[in-house]
Amino acid sequence: MVYLKGYAHKYGMGFCTAVFFVTLEAFCDLLLPTIMSKIVDVGVASKNLNYVIKMGMVMLIIAGLGAIAACVRNVIASHVSQKMGAELRSDLFKKIQGFSFENIDKFEGGTLVTRLTNDVTQVQNFVNGLMRIFVKAPIVGIGSIIMAARLNLRLSMILLGIVPVVAILIYGNMKLGYPYFIKVQKSLDGVNGVMREYLSGVRVVKAFNRFEYEIKRFNIKNTLLTQNSTAAMKVTSIFTPMIGLVVNSGIVLVIWIGGINVNKGNMHVGEIIAFTNYMTQILFSLMMVSNVFTMFVRARASSQRISEVFLEKDDMINGNEIMDDSTVQGRVEFAHVFFSYNKDKEPTLKDISFTCLQGETVGIIGSTGSGKSSLVNLIPRFYDTLSGEIKVNGVNIKTLDIKTLREKIAVVPQKALLFSGTIIDNIKWGSASASLEEIKEASIVAQAHEFIDKLPEGYNAKIGQGGVNFSGGQRQRVSIARALVKKAEILILDDATSAVDTDTEVKIRKSLKKYAKNLTCILIAHRITSVMGADKIIVIDNGEIKGIGRHADLLKSCDVYNDIFISQIGREMM
Repeated sequence: MVYLKGYAHKYGMGFCTAVFFVTLEAFCDLLLPTIMSKIVDVGVASKNLNYVIKMGMVMLIIAGLGAIAACVRNVIASHVSQKMGAELRSDLFKKIQGFSFENIDKFEGGTLVTRLTNDVTQVQNFVNGLMRIFVKAPIVGIGSIIMAARLNLRLSMILLGIVPVVAILIYGNMKLGYPYFIKVQKSLDGVNGVMREYLSGVRVVKAFNRFEYEIKRFNIKNTLLTQNSTAAMKVTSIFTPMIGLVVNSGIVLVIWIGGINVNKGNMHVGEIIAFTNYMTQILFSLMMVSNVFTMFVRARASSQRISEVFLEKDDMINGNEIMDDSTVQGRVEFAHVFFSYNKDKEPTLKDISFTCLQGETVGIIGSTGSGKSSLVNLIPRFYDTLSGEIKVNGVNIKTLDIKTLREKIAVVPQKALLFSGTIIDNIKWGSASASLEEIKEASIVAQAHEFIDKLPEGYNAKIGQGGVNFSGGQRQRVSIARALVKKAEILILDDATSAVDTDTEVKIRKSLKKYAKNLTCILIAHRITSVMGADKIIVIDNGEIKGIGRHADLLKSCDVYNDIFISQIGREMM
């Protein structure tokens, strides 16, 4: 839990304050049995009612003070643990936000959700327990042993046999339980992952009527979680009854041996009552310590998983160079670029070299899996190259501040994703300061204004999670408007018109020509008609450039482009 040091420093004062009140509460609990023994052995035995009333009032005052201390420490402990948990969750989220795509790819979506929620909660609960139970239990336990020894040293020897046995049981609980709770958290990842995937693809599931298949998938993960949780509970649940048995056996011995000593006149009845109370407090303390160690095992497992996120190093080093706006704008250069998602495997992109000039529309076409999206993902530095150099406006992107770089680029991803809120909120993602006129202008260019205007609420119409209440084509057009309103120098359209009809696509291309004369547009498409009018077409096959040029030139010089044209349009149209 190394990463918790910063939080310990920040919340140390609140933690220590809670511990002070826990200690006060524990001392109040320790005084009560001794006072009770005095009432029985002195007041009751001598029939001194005044003494009984006097000591009874003292007991009430001490009990009241303990209750007040308990209330205060509960409030402080809850406040500190909740604040710390919220900050930990926020810091973890910020860390994940700072990850490159390569870092995120190392974690499954489901496991990151679990770490942000369940794992942080486990650590938070443990911190809360530290301030409420873990500090109190040892104080009460050790204090009870001392107070019991003061009452009767010989009888307290029973404790010497109990405490080591209980310590061994607690250690065994920790040792055996830890691996099981690691498995529980991983199983929870699996359940979250299946549920997340189902919710994101629920329409496909319904369309193909694959409910039984999804139920089976969920049940497999759910059963695994149940089995691992049950196994963990079985292991840890054995120890608590065993601790109770050991301590209760000690209480029986105390009552038995104490009864013999009372009959012999060596002990008073009040001492037996007090000793039994202290033994009960010791039992309570040991049970609490056992429970806290169980919490610790779970918190340790969760803390390790959180540490993995915090310790994940981002190999993408942010540059510090700020681009001068007076330089050439919208220029993109690739020079002998190689790239791979897995450095131990064959590169996805091999020796990529080309240049996009300001105001050019550059089409990129190739078969599925040829590396088109991988190529454009390198421009905003979603991933870094293995070798080679990429320049934007003449500056190597690895030396640029990433935020500055991405301000120059607007991206419409392959999968059009909208966020919960209104249409205007989604388009303003491109520019928070955009006026309604600018939003409408961008929507007109994206051919989105017409359908938005027909909605009863217009631009204030609500969008469901992921844009589920809009068609694929509508989502794409809103996504294009969102990118256009940013007014970036470079616009990347990653198959951004695949869900719209051909007529609408033609209108979007024509509008873009007029709207962004000085905008460099990089257009990825599967349909050859989408790139035929581009100033420059780059043909990619198996991660390599097979041809660069205009449509007419590529028909003559590039066999791959020729094959795509024939397969989509036909030989007779050549």
